[in-house]
Amino acid sequence: MEIIRLVLPGPGPTARDAAALCARLARLYEDGARAVECDARAVTAPGLAHVEALARLRLTARGRPLRVTGAGDGLRALLDLVGLVELLGEAEEREPPGGVQEGVEADDPAL
Repeated sequence: MEIIRLVLPGPGPTARDAAALCARLARLYEDGARAVECDARAVTAPGLAHVEALARLRLTARGRPLRVTGAGDGLRALLDLVGLVELLGEAEEREPPGGVQEGVEADDPAL
């Protein structure tokens, strides 16, 4: 499967850049792209404009495969903070829900 790449502009995308990226992504999927990667290597000082652009791209993808590559630590931290870490293709680390036991021993008291 061929992976198509979009480039997230650095140091920061403008609203016009985000709109153009979304339009390009929509065209790629319309033309039959099965998976798209968004290259974030040019992002050196990540901020909310990057998060907004990536969130808009995610909405444009509408559940189709979209993954961010080349993200630095700052962008990774921002995506984790806003709940978009799945765009990096990494498992999100979360605490288990309250009241859920990871294992039960035979002599554990019932709740």
